[in-house]
Amino acid sequence: MKILVCISHVPDTTSKINFVENNTKFDTTGVQYIIGPYDDYALARAIELKESLSATVTVLNVGLVETEPTIRKALAIGADDAIRINAAPTDSNFVARQIAEHAKGYDLILMGRESIDYNSGVVHSMVGELLGLPSVSPVMKLDIEGTTVKMQREIEGGKESVEASLPLVAGCQEPIAEWKIPNMRGIMSARTKPLNVVEPKAVEAAVNFQKYELPPAKGAVKMISEDNVAELVSLLKNEAKVL
Repeated sequence: MKILVCISHVPDTTSKINFVENNTKFDTTGVQYIIGPYDDYALARAIELKESLSATVTVLNVGLVETEPTIRKALAIGADDAIRINAAPTDSNFVARQIAEHAKGYDLILMGRESIDYNSGVVHSMVGELLGLPSVSPVMKLDIEGTTVKMQREIEGGKESVEASLPLVAGCQEPIAEWKIPNMRGIMSARTKPLNVVEPKAVEAAVNFQKYELPPAKGAVKMISEDNVAELVSLLKNEAKVL
């Protein structure tokens, strides 16, 4: 079995976000980058399947050279080889079309339910459409029996059990697997694992970003005595206007 795991290169959630050039460009100064947390779940499940099914795991990233440390971490966790499509991930359509170009021939294509930078949550379904494969998301549990994939996905108000035949595309989230931390042996072996850099397919941009804005600063907090219910009601009604 051949498994492809698509990973994103995103700012750590603890990083302070700023913009430059009149708020038209993200400021990368001092920003720590990580594998997208949802992609980390997809990778962890792929490594578990590799061990139980004698599968091979390839990681794929759409990104420029600065994403290679992130890719090497995925190799250290247990992936066998990697592909870096040498392009900035400008929008979901661009990323999905690049992935689809190199995802043919894989039995299972896993990725996170969404990236945590733009949170579009549509790449998995777009890849499925481009390849003519079923796409399921957000997948919380995934098991393979022969050529049948048994999944559990989150829906509003509950969970849904789904079955589909290989090949397919799945967008993953917790608790599909536990994140894996690379050990020293994995880190050393990752240095020699193949990382194939390929040039992107020509795709016309579907989105043009004009300006970024930070969320408004939080307002001051008013402390109300637990005995002063009348004042609390008045503030909720006249200032917060939620009553």
